[in-house]
Amino acid sequence: MRKVGESMTHRDKIQKMTETKGGVFRTSDLNALGYNTYAIRKLVNEQIVERVKSGYYRLCEESGTLSEAAQVAQLFPDGVVCMYSALFYYRYSDRTPLEWNIAVDRDTSKSRFKLDYPFVQPYYMKKELLSFGVTMADYGDCTMQIFDRDRMICECIFYENKMDRETYNKAIQGYVADTKKNVPKLLEYAEKRRILKKVKDRIGVWL
Repeated sequence: MRKVGESMTHRDKIQKMTETKGGVFRTSDLNALGYNTYAIRKLVNEQIVERVKSGYYRLCEESGTLSEAAQVAQLFPDGVVCMYSALFYYRYSDRTPLEWNIAVDRDTSKSRFKLDYPFVQPYYMKKELLSFGVTMADYGDCTMQIFDRDRMICECIFYENKMDRETYNKAIQGYVADTKKNVPKLLEYAEKRRILKKVKDRIGVWL
């Protein structure tokens, strides 16, 4: 009984800290609560917390209920869903992405993306490029930052040569046919992205 009581105490203490960290916390957060390396290993062995990746943990009880989207949202609260993941969300593509495409500050540590799961493909950008054309997407049990449809198409045109041709063409056609598109915003984003002429060449002929 003593072990159970201790475990509940640990769980309660970590739960309170977890609520301020979005569900995923670091080794340093556990250290701040008084857990050294040995104590953290004990928490893992007792299935109170589990290792998400090197230096990152979450409460075990949450792992079975979190969707993949929620895990990505917790691991990368600063990220913005983009490219193939955004195309699928807006239904400009019917191909289920094999990985999450996330736009992040180019100064973000590369080690954050060394994950066994979920699979995440980062797109590194200057910080100021993550400050416009961003909205929120509802993924059921969580919300995530995502480029709006106009910014998304702008990014597709920016990365045109790196995209699958069929997916790219369907994305352009999907955008042109979308009644929710906002061409003035697209052109505004394109100017900030320094691809205004290219966007006019790719989209203008369809409008």
